[in-house]
Amino acid sequence: MSTPRQTSRRDFLATSATVASIAVTKSALAQASSLVSAAQRTSANDRINLGVIGIGPRCTYDLTAMLKFNDIRCVAISDVQASRRDAGKALVDGAYGNKDCVLFNDFRELLNRKDIDAVLVATGDRWHAAASMLAAEAGKDVYSEKPCGITIGDCQDLADTFTKTKRIFQAGTQRRSVPNFQQAVSMAHAGQLGKLHTLYATVYIPTLDNTWLPAEPTPLREECDWNMWLGPAPWRPYNSKYVQGRWRGYYDFDSGARLLDWGAHTVDLCQWANKADDSMPLTYEPSEQNIVCTYENGVKLLIDFLPEPFGDRGPRWITRLGTCPVRFEGDAGSVETGDSGELVVKPASLQANASEATERVRGLDVSAHARNFFDCVRSRELTTCNQHVMRTSHIACHAAALSWILQRKLTIDPATELFVNDEEANRLIRRPQRNWA
Repeated sequence: MSTPRQTSRRDFLATSATVASIAVTKSALAQASSLVSAAQRTSANDRINLGVIGIGPRCTYDLTAMLKFNDIRCVAISDVQASRRDAGKALVDGAYGNKDCVLFNDFRELLNRKDIDAVLVATGDRWHAAASMLAAEAGKDVYSEKPCGITIGDCQDLADTFTKTKRIFQAGTQRRSVPNFQQAVSMAHAGQLGKLHTLYATVYIPTLDNTWLPAEPTPLREECDWNMWLGPAPWRPYNSKYVQGRWRGYYDFDSGARLLDWGAHTVDLCQWANKADDSMPLTYEPSEQNIVCTYENGVKLLIDFLPEPFGDRGPRWITRLGTCPVRFEGDAGSVETGDSGELVVKPASLQANASEATERVRGLDVSAHARNFFDCVRSRELTTCNQHVMRTSHIACHAAALSWILQRKLTIDPATELFVNDEEANRLIRRPQRNWA
């Protein structure tokens, strides 16, 4: 691999607005396509060896896209569940036509392998930050599924660790690499909507569950390592529903009352549209329908709650655009988009500005985002959703979630990342960490 070089947070903040304002065009997609073609011509000696930490449905989706890059070779998978390890090996070996993929129960053994350059972290939320930081300290670059940390403190520590170790980090907020979302942000940055005044992000209706499922007999460690599954989370008795994916919504395992399930994407896109990658809203005020956030420049961010599935029951501004819809409004017009790949632009006179919005790609597609990560592993440049971008957008999400949990208006100081005159909120910036080792 090339000599590590990574832009500092100061350099990033000085240049992020310029980088973020680059419009998406057909030529840009053609350039991305040429990068993929170049990667496919890379010799075996120059391949990036990838390890996987935690393989479930979402990881399978990510990994399937990554397996298509001929300059990437997945060489090892770690998971605490035997059934998932075996399914992952079948996926990888099937793609490569061999039986070379090595399996581990404990991901620390995977990190000890000197031949692994990068890892995909796709565990449950409770593990994302801890596993990513251990990987960075082991000299690995990391693509982490979101939410990247289940507390503000996790996100701060994660960002600091990657800056200190000079490892490459990509948050799995892949919608920044999807053409219709890029086009909507480009319209905002180019001034085509006029002066921005309101941004709309969508999230599931927040939930907070502190109950425990009934205890069941703990399986053999080889079948499911319950201690490692829990990881940094508080101890509780084993129940098979947790390991089958029913952990979401439980406070011990989840982040921000589920607000970051979508908010890690939609709030992040609004941050980008407002050129606020170096900051976050100052105030967060909850209501029954949404959380109203206000930036220093006066722009409002409305985090609207959607029933699941939302159907026709969402906020009035939403057109049927698939999951994770966002809307940017200025004094000259608005643009709205979602995972369907469509754009809704108003007034009609602005439609011409969106006519070159390239081919339609669904918002779940991680191909371009993964390609950006691997290209940055080679170049040692910051990724599209690097640790600095993740830090501010995730902290904004967590601050909004805490305002909902505490049911009161919160004010944060972006410089210190502490809540102003609110000791209770500041105590919730971190959670106790269980000694799982």
